[in-house]
Amino acid sequence: MTEKISPPEFGAAMAPAHPSGEARRLLALRRSLSPELMQAPGPDAATLDAILEIAARVPDHRKMVPFRFLVLEGDARLRAGEILAKRFSADNPSATDAQVDFERRRFLRAPVVIAVIARIDPSHKTPAWEQQLTNGAACFSLLCAASAYGFAGCWLTEWYSYDSGVADALGLAPGERFAGFVYVGSARENPRERQRPVMTEIVRRF
Repeated sequence: MTEKISPPEFGAAMAPAHPSGEARRLLALRRSLSPELMQAPGPDAATLDAILEIAARVPDHRKMVPFRFLVLEGDARLRAGEILAKRFSADNPSATDAQVDFERRRFLRAPVVIAVIARIDPSHKTPAWEQQLTNGAACFSLLCAASAYGFAGCWLTEWYSYDSGVADALGLAPGERFAGFVYVGSARENPRERQRPVMTEIVRRF
């Protein structure tokens, strides 16, 4: 059964930190997994709800909540894939059947795909850049929460994140855009570590 960690009531006193060796290990060793290496099962409904609730708990200047989630699972992945296939065919009339079918099946690479939708208000007192950063934090929190529940994850954009026809067909409102698609599932094989930043090259103490 999924462990449900209920958030405190508004205004309740909270601990400022939660020392945890497990959390340090997760953050130190977190690694994305290509959707091509994912398989079922994905998180069940209760686990997915818990992952989404954790992901929504991000730094958010002036509490704007400049993001929302669109969950693709089950047959919804195929319906969304048909949208990709139609758009891809329209933009690439010389595409082969195999190429179009790949787009049709793109969301089937993982059992759950979560579109993170940015709803940026450029007229708000909070700068648009800060609202965008909150969206990035939500995407990263999705990856961390999925990992904490034992699932692999990958945050991708790819061409369809920037296609207005896909956005319209998936129900985005004017002014909304995709911050990315987070693929979640079980690992078919383990990833290998990739090159990481050289800390002496990116850290300076003033």
